[in-house]
Amino acid sequence: MPLPALRPVDAFPIEHQGQQLICLRDVEGYVEEQLVLTPAAFFVACQLDGQHDVVDIQYAYARQFGGQLLYAEEVLKVVHHLDQAGFLYSERFAALRQRVIEAFRQAETRPPYLAGKSYPAQASELRVFLDAFFLRHDGPGRQPVPGNGTPLRGLVAPHIDFHRGGHAYAHGYLRLFQQGPPEVVFIFGVAHAAPPVPFILTQKHFATPFGTLETARELVHHLEAACAWDPYAYEIVHRTEHSIEFQAVMLAYFYGPAVRIVPILCGAFAAEVPVEPQALPEVQAFLAACQELVAGAGKRVSVIAGADLAHVGRRFGDAFDIDARVVRAVEARDREDLQHVTAADAEGFYRSVMRDQNRRRVCGLNCIYAALKALAGSVAGGELVHYDYAPDPAGGIVSFANVALA
Repeated sequence: MPLPALRPVDAFPIEHQGQQLICLRDVEGYVEEQLVLTPAAFFVACQLDGQHDVVDIQYAYARQFGGQLLYAEEVLKVVHHLDQAGFLYSERFAALRQRVIEAFRQAETRPPYLAGKSYPAQASELRVFLDAFFLRHDGPGRQPVPGNGTPLRGLVAPHIDFHRGGHAYAHGYLRLFQQGPPEVVFIFGVAHAAPPVPFILTQKHFATPFGTLETARELVHHLEAACAWDPYAYEIVHRTEHSIEFQAVMLAYFYGPAVRIVPILCGAFAAEVPVEPQALPEVQAFLAACQELVAGAGKRVSVIAGADLAHVGRRFGDAFDIDARVVRAVEARDREDLQHVTAADAEGFYRSVMRDQNRRRVCGLNCIYAALKALAGSVAGGELVHYDYAPDPAGGIVSFANVALA
C-alpha cells in the first residue's frame, strides 16, 4: 500500500556536533515543534508523495546511494517518526488539524501567535525590545510626541522578523507616527501558505502584548459581498501568519488598542499561468470595494502593506551564492519596482516585478499591488523612506523597504 504523503514543510540544513542534519518546520503551523532528520531519513521523507510504497522507496534509496540497502523496518521507522510528529497526511494529522481549526473558529480573538517565539510576550519587555531598533546606529531615532495632523494615507512596511528587520520597521512606523493617529487601518498581508483564493478575511480581533486591536467588522462585512469565493474558507491561515501580526504589534506599540483594523491576507490571484490582475474581474471587484471603503471612510484611514521584496540565494532555490554583485543586482531591480510604488502605480509595479517572471521571488507582489489599488484616487504619490536587506541563515538574502504614501 502507498505510504502517507509528507505535508508542506520548510526544510533547511543545520549542524549538530559536527553532523549535518535537516530541520523540518510545519509551514502551516499545525505542529509547533520542529523535527530534525538525518540526511538518509530526509531522503525517505522526500519520497513520501502518497503514491510510493516501502519497496519503491527501497529502490529509490539504492539508486541514490550506490546500491546501499535500506531495510523495510528503517523506512517504516522514519514514516512512524514523521507521523507521530504530525508531518504526514494521515488520520492522526486529520484529527489534529480538526482540533486546531475548531478552536480557532470558536475564538473571538486571534492570539499573538509569535509572542514568546519571535518577540517578547510581555509588554514591558517588548517595549524595550522595540525601542532599541529606533535607537541603533541604522535606526531613525525616536520622536516621543505623536503627530497631530492627517494620518499617513499609505505605508509599505516589511514583514520580516524583528530580529533581522526591526530597524526597518522603525523607519516606516516612525513616519506613520509623525503624521497623525489613524482610526482605522486596512492591513494587507502576504498569505505565505499560498491558499488558492485571492483574499482571505477574518472577523477576529488581533491580540498583542500591548492590547487587542479590534477588527472593524462592519467594514469586513462590506467586503464579504465583493467576494466571488468564500473569504473564510481558508481563514485558518490567519492563525499563524506573521505578515499582519507584526503590523498589529507595531500599531499597538505606538497607539495601544485605540486603532481598529481590517486584516486582509493576499493569496493566489490566478491558478497557474501568470495573469495580470487587471484582467481578473474577481480580484478587481474586491479591490474596488476596498478602494470605495478607504475613500469613503474619512481622512483618518490608513492602508498598510506588510510586504517583503526579493528572496534570492540557495535558501530559496537559486544555484549561486550571495556576493556583492548579486546584492547590487537585486537592489537595482528592487529600486526599479519601487519607483512604481512611489508613483502609486499598481499596474506598473506588477509589470515591473513580472518583467523577468519574478525571478527574485518578490513575495509582497500581490500584497503591495492590492494596497496600491485600495489607495487609488486617495494618494498622489510617495517617498522611499528606507531600503535594506538581511541575510538568511540558510544562505540567501531577503530585501525590504518602507514607502510612505500621502
